[in-house]
Amino acid sequence: MPLRPTRFLSLAAAAMLGGCALAPVDAPPPPEPLTPSEFHAEIRGLETRLAGRCDLTHDMLSEQAAQDRRMTADIREVGSLLRGVRQDLAGLERGSAEPGPRTTQCEASTESGIDNKELLGRSEWVGLPDVGTYLKARIDSGANTSSLSATDVTTFERDGDEWVRFKLGLNEEDSVVEAVRDEWIEAPVERKVTIVQANGEESRPVVSLLMTLGPLREQVEFTLNDRTHLSYPVLLGRRFLLDIAVIDVARHYLHDRPEFPGGESASEAADEEAADRDDQEQP
Repeated sequence: MPLRPTRFLSLAAAAMLGGCALAPVDAPPPPEPLTPSEFHAEIRGLETRLAGRCDLTHDMLSEQAAQDRRMTADIREVGSLLRGVRQDLAGLERGSAEPGPRTTQCEASTESGIDNKELLGRSEWVGLPDVGTYLKARIDSGANTSSLSATDVTTFERDGDEWVRFKLGLNEEDSVVEAVRDEWIEAPVERKVTIVQANGEESRPVVSLLMTLGPLREQVEFTLNDRTHLSYPVLLGRRFLLDIAVIDVARHYLHDRPEFPGGESASEAADEEAADRDDQEQP
């Protein structure tokens, strides 16, 4: 019986598929080894990708640190407001209570209010660890923001953020670690403040620098402006003093001068401190 064409085609297709299934499959050839130039190119690409990730992480950490500093300043301001409210409430309570030994209550309240605060003189030594130097500072509760003497102040952009480059504004007689006297300092701009003067308005950048004063170690916001015509290159205002320190205006240099590599020891500051006291006590 002759095979029909359709049946013959089916058998042929089955035979072909069977043959394909039984045919050995060739394994892919192993990759060719990299040449030295290709290997180094791969390594450079990997380094570039890792550096990009590190820069991104650094930017995120910097932004988080800036947010932490702003939050700390806000918390201090809220704490000051709360203390004022408590004092107002205490005054109302004392006014409604029967007359009693108010002097004793006031003395106890005053003592409890300064127990956890550092006592400062009207002038003190401060340290700037990120810069690597000590400087003289005037403590002034009449000023709101602290100030750092700076010259050659130039703003620029880095990774999309505004930064500032400057040198410390110093006179020849100012005490400083000499190695950093003419060094450039760079820092991100936290914000800007507008100063109203007789000849118009002036916008000044504000930077945040780590500062030490005795046992205190704080991130302090400094307005940058030229103070070379003044006696102190640093002024510390209310935002620094808030919640952490009080001033005894009759005293000076209650805390030792910090020490930095290349600078003089703290024991050698006594003569300068005595000269400052004499100058300020003269009529």
